[in-house]
Amino acid sequence: MSSGLPIHVVGGPDPSRRAVLVRRVRLLVAFTIVYNVIEAVVAIAAGATAGSAALLGFGLDSVIEVSSALAVAWQFAGRDPEAREKVALRIIAFSFFGLAAFVSYDAVTSLIAGHAADHSGLGIGIAALSLLVMPAASWIQRRTGNELGSHSAVADSKQTLLCTYMSAALLVGLLANSAWGWWWADSVAALVIAALAVGEGINAWRGEVCCTPAGALASHDGCDKGCACC
Repeated sequence: MSSGLPIHVVGGPDPSRRAVLVRRVRLLVAFTIVYNVIEAVVAIAAGATAGSAALLGFGLDSVIEVSSALAVAWQFAGRDPEAREKVALRIIAFSFFGLAAFVSYDAVTSLIAGHAADHSGLGIGIAALSLLVMPAASWIQRRTGNELGSHSAVADSKQTLLCTYMSAALLVGLLANSAWGWWWADSVAALVIAALAVGEGINAWRGEVCCTPAGALASHDGCDKGCACC
């Protein structure tokens, strides 16, 4: 996941193109927030009905993911988004760490308890839908962030992509539990995803010491020497 597209900011977009890109980021963030709220409500309700710790964790994870989208929304709501870049990256990094901590706790407790959830058609449905929606949203946001030169927009797209992996793990776990009684499958996959979340959180945190879009645009080389993010 961390080997995403490089951020091309040399020269930067012209003012009219920049306005389009900023507007697109705002729309993508709004969509992510609304979708994750709906996803959280459906997954938590389905998890409570089926007694599924994985579904409950997935729903609560959606609540955590909204913090990342809100960070980018706050950044681009200002007249100078670059000035808020570092704070937004910190919020996104902590969001990744919180996500990883919760998923790890949920997975370990489920494994220890040996809990097998009931079949949940609604849970399978929301996991499958997210597996279709989230990759497309992440791809569009990452391309936009790359063109705009926004590290926080790209970092948020990675969190959206992480939702895809979590959706896949949840779907496999629910299907395996329903079809073969493999109650442990989604917990094991969740621990792998938690490790990925920690890695992305570290990447987002390190982005605060890299050149901001404003700094990149002011430099002939696009970034300062030694900047690992560009």
